[in-house]
Amino acid sequence: MPTHDIVAKLWNLCNVLKDDGVTYHQYVTELTYLLFLKMAQETGTEDQIPAGYRWADLESKSALERLNHYRLGLVHLGTNGSQLAQEIFANASSFIKKPATLSTLVSEIEKLDWYSAREEGLGDLYEGLLEKNANEKKSGAGQYFTPRRLIDSMINVMRPSLTDVIQDPAAGTGGFLIAANHYLREHHDFDALTEAQQRKYRTGTFYGMEHVQDTHRLALMNLMLHGIDGGIRYGDTLSDDGAALPSATLILSNPPFGTKKGGGLPSRTDFTFPTSNKQFCFLQHIYRGLRPGGRAAVVLPDNVLFESGVGKDIRRDLMDKCNLHTILRLPTGIFYAQGVKTNVLFFTRGKTDKGNTREVWVHDLRANMPQFGKRTILTAAHFAEFEAAYGDDPLGSPAALAQRTDTGETGRCRRFTREWIAGRDDSLDIAWLKDDEAESSTDLPEPSVLATEAMQELEAIMEDLRGILAELGEEEVEEVES
Repeated sequence: MPTHDIVAKLWNLCNVLKDDGVTYHQYVTELTYLLFLKMAQETGTEDQIPAGYRWADLESKSALERLNHYRLGLVHLGTNGSQLAQEIFANASSFIKKPATLSTLVSEIEKLDWYSAREEGLGDLYEGLLEKNANEKKSGAGQYFTPRRLIDSMINVMRPSLTDVIQDPAAGTGGFLIAANHYLREHHDFDALTEAQQRKYRTGTFYGMEHVQDTHRLALMNLMLHGIDGGIRYGDTLSDDGAALPSATLILSNPPFGTKKGGGLPSRTDFTFPTSNKQFCFLQHIYRGLRPGGRAAVVLPDNVLFESGVGKDIRRDLMDKCNLHTILRLPTGIFYAQGVKTNVLFFTRGKTDKGNTREVWVHDLRANMPQFGKRTILTAAHFAEFEAAYGDDPLGSPAALAQRTDTGETGRCRRFTREWIAGRDDSLDIAWLKDDEAESSTDLPEPSVLATEAMQELEAIMEDLRGILAELGEEEVEEVES
């Protein structure tokens, strides 16, 4: 049974939980608890689970006893067993209300062809479930899931190596770290590594942080099934937790968009430019967290490229400390929030903190592109031209940039000097291509898209006003209800 068939069967089991009012995201979390027990049995790693709480113990109970035993087991495993088991079951509770529902899940999971699943890769099976969950709009999980084709393209040009320390400060379910692991295993002979080298790879290569506990447990499960030990910590990158992450030679990330809840500043105090705008905070963490010569590829919304005030200060600081050599303007419709326009920024930390950016290359993959969604799927072919134009040097060195071709006003790839950018108030919102067909009244975006864009603009305005109040030494006035 191919992996995708097993994924389909597991996903269809969520129908069993509908009567219990369980959401899609809750279902994947519930399934993670059960799959951890089952996969520990299949992989011979049940020593990390205390006796009496393993899959066979659960399966041996009568239907009426099973649900109570399962609930007690979730609590027990949160404080007993291996560190990984305790993290996955931390604060765990079941959404299942009926004994018959749990019994159906257990019996159906037991029926699956686990031999085939092991042969094809348990990690791929679990990733398939996460992707199903992300693509289901009702689950709300899309915010933790970056399109795999985009991740793969970013990995292809960043070219991870076995000497890299790789970090994702907004790890979600671990997609970037898993993709980097896939790339390294495809390009290196791991059988030739010594036991010490393999141990160092499993425990000292991948680092990340995730702020949502349910998502964190999914990420840990994902990494475990791909042979990576731990790696993603539970915590808030915009607090002192994030300051404790080790510096990296490669950072890959798609940070959350928007402002900090409540509009306050992050509790982290080592940022040069305090702001409640989360993407600007994450951007500061990323370029400050790179070792000299380290590189990063980061997905960020358009407002990062043009916001004034503290946004301009952070862009200027980024271009001083790093060689911001490439911006990829992404197509619309590839993320869960259709109205969000995004880019990937590629930069390399300099050995000094001044004057590292001398030119920025912009590749426009947004103009004259299809509207992606269920009908038009994003594929690797859509990134082929960009990857060819990017070249073979992941660092974007001056010698490598000299090999690129400026395709002019009718092409997708253009070069802009640092002086030219400074002359436009350090705005990086650079576009020159126009869509072939002008929008007519029937081509206007959906109301939800227009509303999202309006909210982004209002948030930017509010951020500027907060900055003005801060400069005047004034407290922000609370909104008065009319």
